[in-house]
Amino acid sequence: MSCVIERAIFARMERKSFVDMHCSVAQCLEVVGEWWSILIVRDALLGVSRFDHFHRRLGISRNILAHRLDRLVETGVMARVPYSERPLRFEYQLTEKGTDLWPVLTAMRQWGDRHAAPDGPPLLLRHVGCGKVAEPVLTCSSCGESVGADAMDPLPGPGAVEPLVGRFG
Repeated sequence: MSCVIERAIFARMERKSFVDMHCSVAQCLEVVGEWWSILIVRDALLGVSRFDHFHRRLGISRNILAHRLDRLVETGVMARVPYSERPLRFEYQLTEKGTDLWPVLTAMRQWGDRHAAPDGPPLLLRHVGCGKVAEPVLTCSSCGESVGADAMDPLPGPGAVEPLVGRFG
């Protein structure tokens, strides 16, 4: 596909910015909500760090990949680190901000395993500590009990600017 056509597609696909929305989910989407960005982070969490490896694994066009990587670096999710001086080449490493997306991707993977993987999960996780295949679960930070959406009551936080509605208010 030519660069002209890709730019035209980008222009049509421009999305609304969430930068002014007072919502932590919207702010997360502002950083990693573009097509491909979350898959780049997924691959980085799996150990991919070089441009050509991202390109080969994802099958994404080089210019879109470059744009997404630039954006992830710009927002502090990844850092560009030189690994060769001649020729100058870089790899992409997740920052703390980037590795903090691990629970987000874990939740997305678990949803996909449950609702979109009829032949079973394409990826299993082994807990390094015990060596067993395991699934991470959300737990209460106070008592350690496993929690789901129905086990938590949302309350306005210190950054709230509008009242909660429905079940939340």
